[in-house]
Amino acid sequence: MTQEPLLEVAANSVASAIAAQDGGAGRVELCTALELGGLTPSHGQIALARDRLRIPLYVLIRPRAGDFLYSDDECATMQRDIEACVALGCDGVVIGVLDAHGNVDRDRCVGLVTAAKGLGVTFHRAIDVSRDPLQSLEDAIALGCERVLSSGAQSNAPDGADLLREMVLRADGRISVMPGAGIDAMNIAALREQTGAREFHASAKHACPSLSHYVPRQSLGMTGGEIRTDAAIVRRIVDALRSNGSQ
Repeated sequence: MTQEPLLEVAANSVASAIAAQDGGAGRVELCTALELGGLTPSHGQIALARDRLRIPLYVLIRPRAGDFLYSDDECATMQRDIEACVALGCDGVVIGVLDAHGNVDRDRCVGLVTAAKGLGVTFHRAIDVSRDPLQSLEDAIALGCERVLSSGAQSNAPDGADLLREMVLRADGRISVMPGAGIDAMNIAALREQTGAREFHASAKHACPSLSHYVPRQSLGMTGGEIRTDAAIVRRIVDALRSNGSQ
């Protein structure tokens, strides 16, 4: 029986995670600061999301914005964050560490995978800025990762479809290749056809206006609405994904 395609949603808050679930997502990647590419959410957010979600919850483990070359203290921080995810009953974590030459830092990644203690592990888009994404794919397989999240080394997944297809073929069932970045209801069916992937990643976000009745004379960048996952957008993406070959 062919596996039904799955949409994972990058949710930047508990509200976004619940919207993703309500919209039919198959999994949530909880993070914060999507505008920075995603960072590790707070302990409180993780705990509350775990309480509220019925679908699998993965947590992004990324201590700061910027590159993926991390110091000893940053790696120790990531290990502590992973241990918290284990204690809270999360289903998996999302990691990625490169060395100074742009290769997967397998030694540091082994420490993170070990800290996960059997939770699922996704290798994130650090693969897209690595020296050799195909070799990095092999490294992720050797680490025991379940999947890699990739845009095919381009700014968005549709532009990286050729490499994503090559990655899917190279993986040959040993690991899942999950396209992500720039995916919406208008392009997901074609991307599935082009790549042969079975899992996809999107944020399905929209801008929510502030509900505050008070408008200060100077916002100082601290007021206004928020960016949040929209259940209706999730549903449209899921429907588009499943309408293209759910046999």
